[in-house]
Amino acid sequence: MAAKTADTRLEERWRDILSVHARTMCEIDRVLHPYGLGASDFEVLDILASEAAAAPGEQCRVQNIVGRVHLSQSALSRLIGRLDKDGLVERSVCQEDRRGVWVALTPKGRDLHTEVRPLQRAALARMLND
Repeated sequence: MAAKTADTRLEERWRDILSVHARTMCEIDRVLHPYGLGASDFEVLDILASEAAAAPGEQCRVQNIVGRVHLSQSALSRLIGRLDKDGLVERSVCQEDRRGVWVALTPKGRDLHTEVRPLQRAALARMLND
């Protein structure tokens, strides 16, 4: 059998990465569904929780979150809108830059994040530990 080319190995590795990502996202979606969350919802809550842990009482600009999640600016805005509607986050306009939006976890969002974080981490462990 002929040796695989570097391009073929690269393509296979890329497809393996995509496959692991897709299966992991589906598993996280499955375990969080009973809580009304998906994987992307959890990612935003998790980022906000880590920001709050680093600087209690501080808010995070939506613009700073967009680079940390795999969503477009508009998709992230819609997701944050749903989380706001569900009472998990609250948004406010940045006074210094009226185009900017601040977002922070509500107590309900913090409690839900605390409850589901072990489920998300267990799903990651199942899917990513060989």
